[in-house]
Amino acid sequence: MHNSLTKNLALALSLSLGAVAVAEAATLKISHVRPQGAIIDQEINAFASEVNKATDGDLKIKIYAASALGDYTSVQERISVGAIDMAVQPAAAAADRKMQISSFPYIAGNWEQARKIYGPNGAIYNTMKELYAKQDITMLAAYPVYFGGIALNREAVAAGDPNVAKGIKVRVPGIKSFQLTGDALGYISSPIPFSEAFTAVQTGVVDGVIGSGAEGYYASFRDVTKTYIPINTHFEVWYMIINSETLADMDADDRQALQQAALAFEANRWERAKSDQAAYEQKLADNGATIVRLTDDELEATAQKVRTDVWPQILEDVGADWGQSILDQAAN
Repeated sequence: MHNSLTKNLALALSLSLGAVAVAEAATLKISHVRPQGAIIDQEINAFASEVNKATDGDLKIKIYAASALGDYTSVQERISVGAIDMAVQPAAAAADRKMQISSFPYIAGNWEQARKIYGPNGAIYNTMKELYAKQDITMLAAYPVYFGGIALNREAVAAGDPNVAKGIKVRVPGIKSFQLTGDALGYISSPIPFSEAFTAVQTGVVDGVIGSGAEGYYASFRDVTKTYIPINTHFEVWYMIINSETLADMDADDRQALQQAALAFEANRWERAKSDQAAYEQKLADNGATIVRLTDDELEATAQKVRTDVWPQILEDVGADWGQSILDQAAN
């Protein structure tokens, strides 16, 4: 009788411990903006596997590709209130205009500068971390994507001379910095939502697109891209973000495992980003696009024109003193 009671107690205890383990296992939803199979999708899958392994299955990550949970602006708002757990995506300036500092044109001139500014402890990196925190969002990593360029469904006009009016209408995102940059480079900027951009180019409403880079144009616009100009319009960085309360509520070991996996995800991207950009420029060329390369002098003239014409206007938008202090940090 005594043995039977002991066995029953042991069984009950093991069942209750099992129930606790099941209750503690969590599945986090993570959103991103590219189709399944894209590089970012592969890298988030690797990140999810690492987290699952490091937490012995306590933390599972369910991936929603191709903006399946909404566009990046609404996803950021939903992460802020805890309706979605995580994302890797561009910063949405709609919630805070200061977030435009992330896509400020011509801050970095090359990959080495970009890593210093946008990499761990860089001026933009630290600034974005602070801005996200005000929205109850924790930035776990920065994810460098590419330097931006211009994709056209026609031949280029004076691509290397920003002072020539091109007479070419281009789609730009609804973000002031891109609209002003397009204008400064001699194009006619037309703000159009991303979801309507392909059709706008295909039907001739616009002749091309500003706001992305070789990888983005290959993923979404390759069939309407006849010319690609790697003109370094901006440095595209996405951010791995998580709702701050979701992170704080995790058990300490799981939280540490997630943060470590995020740092590895970030480090891996910095090692690959430059070669990935070159590979996607080649893919556009293989798909029939003419790549119009600018000389260093042309790139520098372009950068100077944008810094002179555009920077003061965006600085007014984000707060001149605040913005200038970040630019000064980035320049050192």
